[in-house]
Order: sequence, then structure tokens, then C-alpha cells
Amino acid sequence: MDTTMELATLDQARAFFQGDRFAAGSGMIIEDAAPNRSRIRLVLADRHKNAVGGVMGGVPLTMADFACAVASHYGPGAGQWVSADAHVSFLNACRGRELIAEATCLKRGKKLAWYEVLIRDELDTPVAKATFTMCSRV
Repeated sequence: MDTTMELATLDQARAFFQGDRFAAGSGMIIEDAAPNRSRIRLVLADRHKNAVGGVMGGVPLTMADFACAVASHYGPGAGQWVSADAHVSFLNACRGRELIAEATCLKRGKKLAWYEVLIRDELDTPVAKATFTMCSRV
């Protein structure tokens, strides 16, 4: 996988992130991307549920991490970024059949960037909110 390429189109981002086998294998789809922001969609299936039938907590957290990865790698000169710290708050049970994670960069420096991610269902129920500190690998 070429980790130095610049992701300038949605198709390039989708092709590059097929290499993220966990996210792709979980069914996450990059719906939109722009420098420092992204939107990820996931159609929920039985494999995403916990023992009591709700969405497993790791699902929104993984979606948030993936949304930050896409947002931080997209655009000219984006470079390589990895998650250094993550916090998630679970707000409501998912009422719908899909989850949408939208990542937005709050501040980006040379070595660190801070992102906020809202995860909601397609009924607009806020399911979780996450914050990430990303670290440049360059």
C-alpha cells in the first residue's frame, strides 16, 4: 500500500482505505471526504450487535477512528497521521438501521491534530461523540 499518495478525490480515498481491512470488512463506507473532514456510513448487521441486541460499543468507536483517519489523510500535503488518544461518550441507544460518523478537525498543527466525531443513526439520534488527538508520522 502506498502510504505517501495524496488523496484528492473520493474515489482515491475509497481505494486507498480498502487497505484498512478491519473497517472495510466491517462494512464501513466512505460517503464523503474533504480536507480535515469526512463522513462514514455503516449499515448495521447482526455481527455489530452485543449479547443483549444493542450495537456493540466498539462499533461507534471504530467508526470514529476510521472517520478521523480518512479526514486526516485527505487533501494536498495531508501526510500520514495515526490516533494518539481517543475518548468516546455513548449518548443514546441506536434506534435506526445505520450509523453515520462525521469527523471534523478542530485544530491541526505540524505534529498534532484534534478531531471531533459525532456518530448518529439515520433517524438523527445522536449515538456517541468522540474526540481524537492525531499524531503526524512524518
